[in-house]
Amino acid sequence: MVEQATEAVPTAPVPAADVDVVEVDVVVVGAGQAGLSAAFHLRRRGFEPGEGFVVLDADDSPGGAWAHRPPTLTMAAVHGFHELPGMPLPPFAAQRPARDALPEYFAAYERTHDLRVRRPVHVRAVREAGDGRLLVESDAGRWTARALINATGTWTRPFLPYYPGAELFRGRQLHSSEYGGPAAFAGQRVLVVGGGASAIQILAETAEVARTLWATRRPPRFREAAFTPEIGREAVAMVARRVRAGLPPASVVSVTGLPPTPALLRAHELGALERLPMFERLTADGAVWPDGHVEQLDAVVWATGFRPEIAHLAPLGLRAPGGGIQLDGTAAVADRRVHLVGYGPSASTVGANRAGRAAAVAVDRMLATERVAMA
Repeated sequence: MVEQATEAVPTAPVPAADVDVVEVDVVVVGAGQAGLSAAFHLRRRGFEPGEGFVVLDADDSPGGAWAHRPPTLTMAAVHGFHELPGMPLPPFAAQRPARDALPEYFAAYERTHDLRVRRPVHVRAVREAGDGRLLVESDAGRWTARALINATGTWTRPFLPYYPGAELFRGRQLHSSEYGGPAAFAGQRVLVVGGGASAIQILAETAEVARTLWATRRPPRFREAAFTPEIGREAVAMVARRVRAGLPPASVVSVTGLPPTPALLRAHELGALERLPMFERLTADGAVWPDGHVEQLDAVVWATGFRPEIAHLAPLGLRAPGGGIQLDGTAAVADRRVHLVGYGPSASTVGANRAGRAAAVAVDRMLATERVAMA
């Protein structure tokens, strides 16, 4: 676990595993951007922490995915971050590591809004509890709720595609989530696989100290202009269409392209953007391409993205035939008590903020309708 340069955040005591089930109206699973946004808006709508809702987080400390970024990612290189609702982002030194600065901001946010996040709590399963309630089982106790807002994100599920010969390769293979900076690759021959922003960041850094190669499944599309709100809306709409159809969320890079970030410009200066198609197989000491071209390698960095962390929802049978969870807004079509935020079209920081609010509003309305019906 990455250590954080943040002060301790007071958290509510976690119930022991053998205590009775705790009843609340809403359980929020995850305390990254989407989960904290949902918790903030639940509070604004009159839900009290502890009785009205509880936030469960698997990490030891605040920060969500930002706490696990490489130390070389500085605040100057962070683009597209949107502050959490109800609290401006304080000024940070441009060269301060994002994995220190943003968890500090998240910790202050939890304190300021008294969200009482319980951690570390690892949710194992969510299943039917009866009487219209959901049972949330964890390594730290059990809760029942009338609604669940799932904000578990993707960073805990790095995706590593299999290629023939992977088990034979004697060099180092790692996912971009394990990348700790370029120093470990000094003087080596490094292949970076993937066409997204993480691949570009790693290329820009490792090309300073190593001989780098870059491979992607599809030719990258470079943008001459910076990212715009219109491009963002187009990308979100594309992912939203897939989610509404019950398909797994897809990468948005094919829609947005790669904008001229400082990392991309530096990689270009270093000659690191000469893209290769995907290799055919790995060997003990390198890779072979379909045309017979061979490269000797010391390391392969898989910047191949992540998959949603939703295995704990499996007992509810939410997946559509297409393999994803079909959503109507943030609500799962198969069970409208369950809302997914930070999933699919809301996986960006601004999307997570909006989805957190939308889920809180929808849950509040659903529970209010139930109260009227029971009166």
